[in-house]
Amino acid sequence: MASIQLNKVIKRYGAGKTANQVIHGVDADIYDGEFVVIVGPSGCGKSTLLRMVAGLEEITEGEISIGNRVVNNLEPSERDIAMVFQNYALYPHMSVFDNMAYGLKIAKVPTDEIRTRVDKAAKILEIGPFLTRKPRELSGGQRQRVAMGRAIVRQPQVFLFDEPLSNLDAKLRAQTRLEIQKLHRELGITSLFVTHDQVEAMTLAQRMMVMNAGVMEQFGTPEEVYNRPATTFVAGFMGSPPMNLLKNAPDAPPNTIVGVRPEHLDITPTGWGLRVEAVEMLGAERLTYGRWTHGNADEMVIIRTEESNVAAVVGSTICVTPRPHRIHHFDATTQKRKELAQ
Repeated sequence: MASIQLNKVIKRYGAGKTANQVIHGVDADIYDGEFVVIVGPSGCGKSTLLRMVAGLEEITEGEISIGNRVVNNLEPSERDIAMVFQNYALYPHMSVFDNMAYGLKIAKVPTDEIRTRVDKAAKILEIGPFLTRKPRELSGGQRQRVAMGRAIVRQPQVFLFDEPLSNLDAKLRAQTRLEIQKLHRELGITSLFVTHDQVEAMTLAQRMMVMNAGVMEQFGTPEEVYNRPATTFVAGFMGSPPMNLLKNAPDAPPNTIVGVRPEHLDITPTGWGLRVEAVEMLGAERLTYGRWTHGNADEMVIIRTEESNVAAVVGSTICVTPRPHRIHHFDATTQKRKELAQ
């Protein structure tokens, strides 16, 4: 196993004035045995960053180290990493066993050792009964487990996952998330996992990098990122529904955006007056969408309440009050979090 260090990593395509910079000086230390998720919207640079760690993309500036060894100029095969892709990338004419064993055969690992490693990985992933099957005879979830098994048998220092669950349906995604968590507990291998899905990020990560347009906006535990977002982007991206970000909240200091999560707004006899525009029933909870007009403000506010609460009537006016210790403040110019004197 090994730690990973990203030191002022920059990626540009092209040169001179026409160069397109897509990664802007990312700094991060990933601990030995840690599971880190890189999360962000499409086009934010998360897969590019992962591919630079893998050696599939050149680094324009900065350094990447794996196990205290700078790998900038090393080929992927020299970095002691294993990658799991979104599209499985299995050989259709080979059995599951041969797909998992192929890389070891190329590396001239002894036959008995190959059998031992494949059998162990198959047991961990519960795909032992499928070793003689071809990929076409497997479900999507089973194919993804084979792809993970192929990575496990390599016994690498680092696992790299590039949106491996994107092709699975919701039920299989949830099931495979649990399998990946179990896998990491058993193997303890340093892992980087790329996703645009915040649920995957929150449930899998020990720490997460939130990326936006090639910039790492925040790097912290899921609790830190959710409860103390560093910027308005993080506040709006992490959480479903997202944090309410209000530019004209009552009693707010000048040049301040007030943030409050939907579950931290209570329906009260007095408070912010909202005209109800929609109500969504989501099983155990309910989302109420209210239009807030106050002075120059005309903003949508979302309230999350338990299903047992009385539903608001569309077209009616309700009042809500934010919980005092759950209010966030952001600088309207820099979009960064700021702390106000109590």
